Amino acid sequence: MERITVVHPFEPLVSPESRILILGSFPSVRSREQMFFYGHPQNRFWRMLAAVYGEKVPETIAEKKDLVLSHQLALWDTVAQCSITGSSDASIRDIVPVDILRIVQPAAIHTVLCNGRLSGRLYQRYLEPVTGIAAHVMPSTSPANAAFSLEKLVECWRPLLLSSSSENGI
Repeated sequence: MERITVVHPFEPLVSPESRILILGSFPSVRSREQMFFYGHPQNRFWRMLAAVYGEKVPETIAEKKDLVLSHQLALWDTVAQCSITGSSDASIRDIVPVDILRIVQPAAIHTVLCNGRLSGRLYQRYLEPVTGIAAHVMPSTSPANAAFSLEKLVECWRPLLLSSSSENGI
C-alpha cells in the first residue's frame, strides 16, 4: 500500500450545546469512504458510547449524530491533513493540525477526550497550547487495541463521559 497525502474529508460534528469534545487522530479508510467518524465495523466506538449512555447501538449516520449531539458531545480529529498509508496511525506524517478554535469556542467545550495515544500526543503538541484545555487520553476504541475488551473500554470511558456531562446538568 502506498503513502498518500489526504485532507480530512468531512466536517466536525458539533452543536452550540456541545461541551465534551472527543478527538480521534485521522479517519480510517472506511471512515473516509463513509464520510463519517468511526466507520470501520470492528471499531468499538459506537458500541462503547451506546453502553455508557444505556442506549441502543446506532446503525445509521443519522442515529450516530443523534447519539452524540443528544449528550452534548462533539466529534472531530486532531489532524486536518497528513500523508498516510491506509488507515495506519503509525504511518501518519507531514501533519497539519485542525483549526480547533473553530469548534471549541462557539460550543464552550470544557472537556477534551482523546481516543488513543496518538490523538493525545498530537493534541498536546498542536492543539492544547491553543485551547488551554488539558485532555484526557483514553484507551483507543480501535480494533488494533486488543488489550481492551468492550467492557473495559466502557469502564474507562464512562466516568469521564458521565461526570463531564453531569457538570452541565445533563
